[in-house]
Amino acid sequence: MNQPRIPRKRTYLLCPPEYFTVEYAINPWMDTATPVDRELAVKQWHGLRETLLGLGHTVHELGPEPGLPDMVYAANGAFVVDGTVYGARFRHPQRTAEAAAHRAFYESHGWRFVAPAETNEGEGDFTYLPAAHGGLILAGYGFRTEPAAHAEAQEVLGRPVVSLRLVDPRFYHLDTALAPLDDGNIAYFPEAFSVAAQRVLAQLFPDAVRADEVDAFGFGLNLVSDGRHVVLNAEASGMAAKVAAAGYLPVPVELSELKKGGGSVKCCVAELRD
Repeated sequence: MNQPRIPRKRTYLLCPPEYFTVEYAINPWMDTATPVDRELAVKQWHGLRETLLGLGHTVHELGPEPGLPDMVYAANGAFVVDGTVYGARFRHPQRTAEAAAHRAFYESHGWRFVAPAETNEGEGDFTYLPAAHGGLILAGYGFRTEPAAHAEAQEVLGRPVVSLRLVDPRFYHLDTALAPLDDGNIAYFPEAFSVAAQRVLAQLFPDAVRADEVDAFGFGLNLVSDGRHVVLNAEASGMAAKVAAAGYLPVPVELSELKKGGGSVKCCVAELRD
């Protein structure tokens, strides 16, 4: 019998897709020949924002900037734990300038910001589970974030970091293949990870919800959960059924346009942990 799932109010950062388009391809999901309906993208983004607000969470907005079409994927700009912000340093030059916009936001709001020396893409490749093994950071590498950034984040944030190697370029960020469902447990797609990383995850999270290929390719793991309500891509109906069976309440949202850039719910949402 599942334990009752208790939601915890969160604080999030989102960036409107005012300039969103797919004008370059830096992951396997991006196709410059596929047009983006920006009006629909904006409408869908507002639906995500209203969903988070309706669940009682606080939402801050980062102002979009022309020439930075991927700023809508706000999770990639930093990683925040206990009021300390470990900044991003993007792999691809098309996104480099986003890091400064995120830094300006955090510093103007009084956060303690630490500039990185190592290449990393924020919550794209880092996540934090405060109730798992005394407080644990999971960190992905293989495509965007360098393993050296994991050691740097551990020093900056003072939390143990578990490095997990991603092996399928379609799951180029950790947040496309793994997500916290609450403060102590996760959902993940095992085949996105190396065999060794799969063993580590199985040992650390024996009660994890395991996604299948259909779930993962539908961006069903690119989700945001408050411990009870799991906000996820409407396309991922199989994943919704799995989290419901585990005692969580799925909240589907439509983000078909933003998926064209290789992201869904989590990519659009940075969590601010003070």
